[in-house]
Amino acid sequence: MPRKKSIRRSAEAFRDKADELVDYVTEAEANLSDAHITWCYEYAIIRLYREFENLMLEALTGAINNDSTTISQTTGIDFPVHLTDELCEYLITGSGYFDFKGRDGLIKLLKQYVPNDHYLIVVVKKNRYKDPLEHLSSLRNYAAHDSYQSKNTAKKVTGFDRMAACGAWLKKQDRFAWITEELKRLAQEIYDNAPY
Repeated sequence: MPRKKSIRRSAEAFRDKADELVDYVTEAEANLSDAHITWCYEYAIIRLYREFENLMLEALTGAINNDSTTISQTTGIDFPVHLTDELCEYLITGSGYFDFKGRDGLIKLLKQYVPNDHYLIVVVKKNRYKDPLEHLSSLRNYAAHDSYQSKNTAKKVTGFDRMAACGAWLKKQDRFAWITEELKRLAQEIYDNAPY
């Protein structure tokens, strides 16, 4: 019988990696020029997004792996009780990759695989996490693309009429730390609700 995927281990790994990113930008602030610090924050938000995306994929994979009735409820297809991690991930990503657009996009994606009352959806839908998730997505896009559209979206999400580089915004007033801490809280709630 296959082993159950540990969602708790994935949540712990995310929290550890988030802490490493905070340490990374803290170290940069002590040793680099202002321009280089800005670049470090831009890298950090891209990396934080990547780690969060990985957490969500692993949590969703684990939710299906731990209880295949979750995906059966949303698809109407009876799946075998024991599915491998690889098969669960394939059901989610197909031959592509895991991607979502903002908090609403993440919720929509989760609803394709788990029922509305599943703890993953309940946690992600909490009002507390709306702003951090929207900031994460829009600022990651701004840092990665630096386009007119991504900048406008970032300005809308942050509420700022003028915005310099993404990293310049993130490095002020502990903004990056705030996003990171909120996502760590979200990961902790996933940990607390996960069976394994």
